[in-house]
Order: sequence, then C-alpha cells, then structure tokens
Amino acid sequence: MLDYKRSHTCGELTSSHLKQTVRLSGWVHRRRDLGGLIFIDLRDRFGLTQLIFDPALASKELFATASTLRNEWVISVKGIVVSRAEGMTNSKMHTGEIEIEVKHLEVLSSAKTPPFSINDEESDVNDELRLKYRYLDIRRGDIAKKLVLRHRAMQVTRNFLSNNGFLEITTPILAKSTPEGARDYLVPARVYPGNFYALPQSPQIFKQLLMVSGMDRYFQIATCFRDEDLRADRQPEFTQIDLEMSFCEPEDLMLLIENLISSLFKECIGVDIPKAFPRMRYCDCIENYGSDRPDLRFGMPLVRIDEIAKRSSFGVFLEQLAADGCVKAICVKGGAEISRKEIDGYTQFVAKFGLNGLAWMKYQEEGLSSNIVKFFTPELQNELIEKLSIEKGDLILIAAAKEERVNQALDHLRRKIANDRNLIPAEALNFLWVTDFPLLKWNEEESRLESEHHPFTSPNFEDISLLDKEPLKVRALAYDLVLNGYELGGGSQRIHSSELQEQIFRALKLSAKDIKEKFGFFVEALQYGTPPHLGIALGLDRLIMLLSGTKNIRDVIAFPKTQNASDLMMQCPAHVAKKQLDELEIKTEPTKITWI
Repeated sequence: MLDYKRSHTCGELTSSHLKQTVRLSGWVHRRRDLGGLIFIDLRDRFGLTQLIFDPALASKELFATASTLRNEWVISVKGIVVSRAEGMTNSKMHTGEIEIEVKHLEVLSSAKTPPFSINDEESDVNDELRLKYRYLDIRRGDIAKKLVLRHRAMQVTRNFLSNNGFLEITTPILAKSTPEGARDYLVPARVYPGNFYALPQSPQIFKQLLMVSGMDRYFQIATCFRDEDLRADRQPEFTQIDLEMSFCEPEDLMLLIENLISSLFKECIGVDIPKAFPRMRYCDCIENYGSDRPDLRFGMPLVRIDEIAKRSSFGVFLEQLAADGCVKAICVKGGAEISRKEIDGYTQFVAKFGLNGLAWMKYQEEGLSSNIVKFFTPELQNELIEKLSIEKGDLILIAAAKEERVNQALDHLRRKIANDRNLIPAEALNFLWVTDFPLLKWNEEESRLESEHHPFTSPNFEDISLLDKEPLKVRALAYDLVLNGYELGGGSQRIHSSELQEQIFRALKLSAKDIKEKFGFFVEALQYGTPPHLGIALGLDRLIMLLSGTKNIRDVIAFPKTQNASDLMMQCPAHVAKKQLDELEIKTEPTKITWI
C-alpha cells in the first residue's frame, strides 16, 4: 500500500526540525546530480524542500529509483532533517538551512515532459499555450500565489460583512432574461420547448426582492455572466462582491465600502490606505479627464479652450466650433523635448478614436512655437499659457472635434503619454467616488432613451420633475468606485416606489405589455411595502488584479477564457450530440472551431 500522507509541507521545515523523521509528498521541481549525490527540489504549493540521496547512506534500490526521477513526477519520501553542508545554505528559501536525507521513496505518478518549463517562472510562454495547459501554468507558482490572495480577499470580505450585520444569501443562476443591460447567456429549458432561462448578469432583482423580504442586509460573492466583447480586465463570467442594505443612505454605503477596501488592502497585502476617498461629479470627470473612471495618479487634465480658439484665425478650430464641436488641450510637463516624430506617433494614435489631427505647441525660451502659433495673437498666446499653466519646456497637445470624440481621444492619449514617460508612481493608489451620473442616455441606433446603469436606479429626488420634460438632465443617485483608472464597482439608491418604477419603464419606451412580461412580478412585489434600499457590486476579479499588481484579469482566475470567450483547455464552446438538441427541440448550423 502506498504511504503518502505528509507530516509536513515543503515550505515548513527549518533548523528547528533537525534530526526529526518526516514524510513529504509533492512534485519533482528540479533534479541535480553532483559528485555521485542526487539532489531533488521537492515542491508543493507551500514551497520547496531539498532532498539528498547519498549512495553511501541509501540502499542500492533506493538510489536506483532516485536515479530514474524526472521533473514533475509526483513522489513521497521519508527521511531525516539534517543541516545543509557548510556554504550550501540558501537564504532565499524558508527551508534553505536544511535538507532531507531520504531513507524511503515512493513514486506516486510519473509525468510526460511538460510543453513548457515549470521550474522557470521567468521563461516566456505563449499565452495560448499557458491557457491550454492551465493546470500546469498554475504549478509554476505565480498564478497560484494570486489564487491564494484571492482566497484571502474573499475570506476578509466575508468576515467584514458578517461582522457588519450582513447575511450571505445565494440567489439563482437560472433566471429570466432582462435585456436592458448587456447580452444574456441563454439556457434552453428542456421541459418548456422554445423557452429559455438566462444566466444572471447580476443578482440585481433578487437582491432587491430580498430587501422587500425584510432581509435588511444581504451580500453574496456572486458569479455573473455577460455576453460582451472582452478586454484585458473583462471576462464573460466574472465574480462580484454583491451587497444590498435597507434604511440607509449613500453616505452609509460609501463609508462601509471604504472600510471594507481598507481592510482588504491592509489584511491582504499589508498596505494602509486612507479610509475616506475623494469624490468627483460625473460631469467634472468627463470635462476634465474625458472619462468616468479617471486615473488620478498623474496630472495632464483636459482643459477646454473654446473661448480662446474662437478668437484665433486657425480654420480647423473655427470649423469644429461652428459644427458644435469643442477644443481641448493637455499640457505635458517637460514635453518640449518630445520629437516631431513622436508627436506624429501620437497623432496616429488618436486617429484610432476618430480624430483627424492633433495640433501642438512647445513653450521654449523664445515663447510658444509650432506651425499654428501664427494663428494666435500674442494676447491669445498669453491666455493659453495662463489657462493651461504652461511653463518653459512644456508641450501642449490640442484636439478639436465633437466633444465625445475629443474626450475619448485625449483620455487615451494622456494615459499613453503617462505610461510612455513613466509619470505614474509605482505604488500609487488613487481611489475616487464618481457621483451624480446621468440617469438616462440616448440610444442613437434605437432612437430611444436607455438607462445609464440599470432601470432600477433611483433618480435624484430633486430632478424627478424633469423626467417628463428634460429626461437627459435627470441625475441618478448612483456612484462608482474607481481605482487608478479602473472601475472597481458601481451602485445606486434603488427605486422603492412601484409608481416611480413604472414611470421609469415608460421613459424607456417599455409598453404596459413589456413591463408586465419582463418585470411584472417585480413591480407587484414593490406594492407590498418596500423599504428604501441601496447597494453596490464590486468586481472581485478586477480588485484582485489590482491587489496583486498584474494588468491582466486572467492572472487571478483559475480557469479563464481567451479574448474571444473560448476555453482552450476544455476546447469549448463545442458541439453537442444531436440527441441533446432534439430533446431541446433546437436545430443548429454549427460553426467549425479550430483549436490549437
């Protein structure tokens, strides 16, 4: 019978265990043959321990078996803890003072040669190969450390919220499609042919119903699904810290979240952060940074110079202003050293966002210089210098177009310049609450209003009278938490009046039939005595990404999807048997997928 039950882990033993007989089990991380001795680094998720097989002390059978060991074989050993030879200690390892003089060896599992090196974390491995062999990639250590951090963060979250009176309640995964958000993942219902469940984009309706139920304070570390285009910080299935609370106001929730975030950073990575985060209105974010999730670790705000530009004689600016566009600029401190070639590169960069060009000026000893300075009188040049706080050696970059296009282009440009010029402090953590979002936005394709967040968000009570007259001016009682240019989460005060909820549905051009079919059960629930309530959802994956210092959300998810939402390891999505489709009464024209 195989004996592999460990007495210790591979990251545990020190000189305090000398002369003890121990049993370790794990993977062969590295093997070295030196002067007739065989050294094995044995690995488990806790660390490494060096094993020594000495032919003078080991039986011939034991030494022969040790000679067959290869990387990634799973073994179990029994031996005595001894000190390493003089000069052979490794201060970088917790177990670096000792080694195990092996007396017994069991080979539990042999292994093929891996498709990439496991014992060299720095080796450059193709992303697709890493995802195809994710179970091996996790063994390399870096991903495993992030998964440990993720576990710790979830543990801290549960303890914190439980200590603040929240109940962890699980809500359904199979639910009803509510197409007012992103695209749903649909699940066919076999016993109801032609009908579908939807995987939840969020537990939104369920958690509000829990408030109607009197549960008062709810939380859940919830798995959610959205069928949307992916990027480095987004996955089709994701996890969020979801919570809802009754009889509270936004100030109460913001304080709670600030304390939760403070606890997470302190207990997970030992970092103290301010418990009160600054706030900025949505309109100020857009005006000054071109984004509702501004990165405040560096300067370069967007500055509107419409009034100066309209008094210039530069035709491009005048044409854009006449077409209801705007002119904004950013000041790059010390940027006068940036070459014309680099500026041309920035011009090509903003072209991806629809800008036809990028004007520039440098402030040098003789004053402002560029090929457009001649269109600005000395007085206007002085106004520019004062407006943008330009100093000698600075560069200003100017964009003119429709406001939305200018904001988007300059937002991305300021981030690129900050990265290119190393303007971002490595350890900076700049939190921000973004408030006063618009409640509604205009959907050009469908020629109708739609919710900025979701249709259950309460309008600012001061603006309710504008709903029927000027709906786009209505502010929402909504708030987003931003860290270093990433949205960590968003929430709002919810609508607890069935009459107001129906008014919002009507503003969204939902007919009485639509309301009844999609949300009838919810509107009825609001009629049975609903407390004022509010909540928020924090993206756990994105939060762990920032806690761990990685820039790719896949690094903090055990088995992530690719950029096109496929799973290279399981090779899915995949065809299913015709019998299954027949049971669901579904006919398909399958698309062929080629896997690596």
